[in-house]
Amino acid sequence: MTATVISGATVLSGETVDVRAAKIATGLAAMGIGAGDAIAILLRNDPVFFEISMGAALIGAYVVPVNWHFRPEEANYVIADSGSKLVIAHEDLVPILGDLDLLSIPLLVCPVPYEVSTTYGTKASGEDGWSIWRDSHSPWNGEPQAPLFGMIYTSGTTGKPKGVRRQPANPEMAQRMGQLMATALGLTPDAPIRTAITGPIYHAAPNTYALVSARVGDLVVLQPRFDAEELLAMIEQHRLTHLHMVPTMFVRLLKLPEAVRKRYDLSSLRFIAHGAAPCPPDMKRAMIEWWGPIINEYYGGSETGGAVFHTSEEALRKPGTVGRAMTGCSIRILDDEGRDVAVGTPGHVFIRSTSFPDFTYHGRDTDRHAIERDGYVTIGDIGYLDGDDYLFLCDRANDMIISGGVNIYPAEIEATLLNHPDIADAAVFGIPNEEFGEAVCAAVQLVKPGALDQAAVIAYVRQHLAALKSPKKVEFHDRLPREDSGKILRRKLKEPHWAGTGRII
Repeated sequence: MTATVISGATVLSGETVDVRAAKIATGLAAMGIGAGDAIAILLRNDPVFFEISMGAALIGAYVVPVNWHFRPEEANYVIADSGSKLVIAHEDLVPILGDLDLLSIPLLVCPVPYEVSTTYGTKASGEDGWSIWRDSHSPWNGEPQAPLFGMIYTSGTTGKPKGVRRQPANPEMAQRMGQLMATALGLTPDAPIRTAITGPIYHAAPNTYALVSARVGDLVVLQPRFDAEELLAMIEQHRLTHLHMVPTMFVRLLKLPEAVRKRYDLSSLRFIAHGAAPCPPDMKRAMIEWWGPIINEYYGGSETGGAVFHTSEEALRKPGTVGRAMTGCSIRILDDEGRDVAVGTPGHVFIRSTSFPDFTYHGRDTDRHAIERDGYVTIGDIGYLDGDDYLFLCDRANDMIISGGVNIYPAEIEATLLNHPDIADAAVFGIPNEEFGEAVCAAVQLVKPGALDQAAVIAYVRQHLAALKSPKKVEFHDRLPREDSGKILRRKLKEPHWAGTGRII
């Protein structure tokens, strides 16, 4: 049975979620949606996300989560490209769809839960046509189809977003996947799993984590948007045992006053998984000192699934690593010509996994070929292997700054900036420079406005890194543009600098 799901004051038993999912399956089938078809969902964190995903799975349909940060052109591109036969959206997100009539696709509208509307400051009509539609159908009584993965759209390394589409896993593959997720995410059904979903479920990793947790766990608590102290309160109140996080969440937790950090009982925690971005070693060490040796990291992508993993003990022994390849996975580091590089030499990270069903890009087979070498695929990262086969990431290939022919990795500079007690958040990127091609620019959010000026920020970086890595310019922001997943929207920072240069960023 599905786990109990809590969202604000709403508590849904697993049985209720399962019955609602079965009714949705019948409703989808009545609309002509079946095995291999796709439906798009534009939803914030809401129990309905589980109901729809599980209902679609019963009839073998793909669910396409749509990023609600999108503009209409972006959202409609994903919906059209996926071939979705239906869109289901929260009422306040419907404007993101623009003129959906142009796609000739039906739309079902869900009411916005109170805890979501108050978090995002949205207004809703209070109408609930969604429940009327759902409950007008009897539970699905057909033969359940082999469950499919959601079709997650990723930008990959270049071009428009692409839908990562997999075939159902056979029993042997499903067993290997279960073992891999037990290692990387700690999701084993042999012990109670009580978790909170801290990131937006439309993202690949939170989506997988949320749905697997609901299937094998006891309790799933939804956080509409990450809030550091609220999470600590949730851990104490619900005696949470597992979490999935990203490094930005660690930053915000560690910036809480000491008195706040000590206020909550976190002793129930057993397994913390994190990924999505490199985690500065000092930050990792600080989290381990606070929460104990339960901080675990994985690395992978929508195309590969999790492939690399390490524990707290390994993090302290190999500062900065993202781990070693897990069972059924392997890593190669290649140069621009596709040749293996020497130990310790940065290159393009290529991954092969036999623990996930192979993927295609929906309708774009040739794009798969562009990122593949001998059965290995790259998700666009630069990194290196040490002598013990531990992987270290330098940065995203398309975020790397090339200044005067020298490769500069923003992640290294960002990690340094985040160690400063007066800096709450930081992002580093390249800006045009007539002499060197690119120069380093740092966008900084201070804990208190005016605590630092440009000269102080530059001097701090120079104390810890080579002069060529220090910013030539510092921009101060009230808040940096990040998605709720914690990922920086670097393009928004770069665009004003590169507009009119002809360079695609």
